[in-house]
Amino acid sequence: MKNSLKHLAIIMDGNGRWATIRGLSRTKGHEAGALTVRRVTEYCANHRSIETLTLYAFSTENWNRPAPEVKFLMALIDRYLQSELPIYMNENVKFDTIGDINKFSKSLINRIKVTKEATKNNSKLTQILALNYGGRDEITRAVNKLVENKTDINEQSIGDALDTPYTDIDLMIRTSGEQRISNFLLWQLSYSEFIFTDTLWPDFGNNELSRIISDYQNQNRRFGGL
Repeated sequence: MKNSLKHLAIIMDGNGRWATIRGLSRTKGHEAGALTVRRVTEYCANHRSIETLTLYAFSTENWNRPAPEVKFLMALIDRYLQSELPIYMNENVKFDTIGDINKFSKSLINRIKVTKEATKNNSKLTQILALNYGGRDEITRAVNKLVENKTDINEQSIGDALDTPYTDIDLMIRTSGEQRISNFLLWQLSYSEFIFTDTLWPDFGNNELSRIISDYQNQNRRFGGL
């Protein structure tokens, strides 16, 4: 029996290197990467089993990048959500986020809220952008929430208090050749399958994604058993 793939997570890495190789500014790499997000989202929306796609878009550590690049990324996220809304609606995709977005500008926070509201009844796929997200930060906030509410702290209650109540991750892909999870979904990746590809994110295509998914579906997943 083939493994079911319901929740796919991707660390979208390599935009800057893609641009540098071509003698372009890093911002051009991020723009190219946004187009790949669209292609992959449309692919997942039309896949027979994928229900949730979680993409690592901006980490808590990304604030340490040069200020002009951070400013560009904030504007790019805003433009992306504005341009993608018709596609979300056409493809029946629900948009959601994980992470602490309170550090963003009021205009970007509003764009995020408007997009969530507009797509809340879409049901073909849920696309989650991890924005100002870090796995340690998510777990810390979850535990603090439980303490504040005087809730018993156990595996179930922590899981319920995390940013995403969605299913655990079945498959996690990281592009660009780096082989680490970079503080991404530390709780949800406990029994995930990992695939690391040398392909830079802007070059990551649906044919490669299809091959990776096919390989995943044919693996023997034991979850600690035999």
